[in-house]
Amino acid sequence: MAHILIVEDEDNIATALEFLLARAGHSHTRLATGTGTLDEIRNRRPDLVLLDIMLPDISGYEIMGAMRADPQMRGVRVLMMTARGSVVERKKGLELGADGFIAKPFELAELRAEMARLLGAA
Repeated sequence: MAHILIVEDEDNIATALEFLLARAGHSHTRLATGTGTLDEIRNRRPDLVLLDIMLPDISGYEIMGAMRADPQMRGVRVLMMTARGSVVERKKGLELGADGFIAKPFELAELRAEMARLLGAA
């Protein structure tokens, strides 16, 4: 069982993710804003972070950059999520060090496959 941190401001998406993770037997924590995300990652060392790009206070890109700049968090796996699934968005996320990228709305099978890939690589 993995511990997964969900950083997502949209309740309906977060609820769906929480349901999926619980069914898969994973524990999880959810943050609705970017504030406190870095502290949460440092303290809990999640196996995977599901990170929304468009958060109300700080962008997922800023969080991603800070994570990869910090040796304590560099190895934490991150799957970035965005409603704007353009090639440019994907490229930027991967260049910042994201381990994966998924466009919303996503198919559950696609999300499960990406999570399995990232958790298996941990």
